[in-house]
Amino acid sequence: MNGAMDGAIFETYVVAGILKSYLHNGKEPLMYFYRDNNQSEIDVILEENGTLYPIEIKKTANPQTSNHKYFSQINKLNRKVGLGAIICLQPERIALNRDVISIPVWEILRIINVFKKIT
Repeated sequence: MNGAMDGAIFETYVVAGILKSYLHNGKEPLMYFYRDNNQSEIDVILEENGTLYPIEIKKTANPQTSNHKYFSQINKLNRKVGLGAIICLQPERIALNRDVISIPVWEILRIINVFKKIT
């Protein structure tokens, strides 16, 4: 994909995969989108056992720390915040820092288990 809509199509694919992961495991996903008055945006926030997990979706094989610059915005919600993730085209899972990992897109069908194994 190399067009004006390729990022949006990739995001749609990932969100659908996350939904399938939950539904296949017989769970209803608690999934949110975040945007505030300053246009700070987080693509997906998953809630598991009262913990919020922010997720950015990027069509890149080289995620940057700037890709998760808005994750700290959910601290305003006064809720427990878990590990953040960037779902991307990188071939393997890696830690970007102590609070954020990159998850390869091929793992989205197992996303329901990814945070359980890490946190």
